[in-house]
Amino acid sequence: MGLFGFGKKKHQDEDAAEAKAENKDETAAQAGDDAQAEAAEPHYPSEAVSEYEGRGEEYGPWDVNDENLIDYDMHLDLGAYYLPYLQGLMLRLKASRATQQILGATITYGSSSLEIEAFAAPKSSGLWDDMRADLLEANANATEQPGVFGTEVRLPVQLKGGKVFETRIVGVDGPRWMLRGIFSGKAAVLPADPETVALNHFFADVVVDRGEEPLAPRDLIPMHAPVAPAERKAAKAAAEGETAGKEHLKDIPDKPEGPFDSDQQVEVKTTLSRGPMFSEVR
Repeated sequence: MGLFGFGKKKHQDEDAAEAKAENKDETAAQAGDDAQAEAAEPHYPSEAVSEYEGRGEEYGPWDVNDENLIDYDMHLDLGAYYLPYLQGLMLRLKASRATQQILGATITYGSSSLEIEAFAAPKSSGLWDDMRADLLEANANATEQPGVFGTEVRLPVQLKGGKVFETRIVGVDGPRWMLRGIFSGKAAVLPADPETVALNHFFADVVVDRGEEPLAPRDLIPMHAPVAPAERKAAKAAAEGETAGKEHLKDIPDKPEGPFDSDQQVEVKTTLSRGPMFSEVR
């Protein structure tokens, strides 16, 4: 009986171990499926549409105050908007020669590029319809057609020497802003090309920060030099460290405001580290 009982327990332990292993495999497989499903979630409509619907709910570009905002902790902060990460991209910043104010960003990926600009827009209506109409009126060769971000403009640009450069211009309206993207290269003419898909995905994951500054419609939303995610986290940690453990002081009546003299003043300067991908042009 003792031997048979031991053998029975051994088989039960083996069966339990196998069941546990199977459950672990199933859990891992489910987690993998969930991760793939999350990665496969659409960031913009898969088919061309005339009206772009679902921005801020299902699709981007996003606003910093959207309820369903994506996680943008690892985005690059440029002031007017946050740019997502894309392996292999090159980033150039367009700046004014006179003031050195940053005006926009151009992303190059493979043989394609995407120029991004953020404009202030009226509270009551969007801006893209009017801007698109102006493009069509000013350029006889411009045409409009449905696209993954709604109605877009196809504009051929003639370069020196007679070469024609095709561009695809899209615009998405958000709360008091409009984000414009100018695609060129393969991303302008080959809808199914991997470069087009990657840059469409990139544009859809941009997060816009309009700010509260009064701006006239069509004014560019102010930008600043790039602030990397690590720099943002360090600045946030430093700010939180300055107030940590001092919460009780806020309730002291007639508490004087510091600093009291120059010896107590501390100036914190943050130097932006720029990698080789960041450069101002023009």
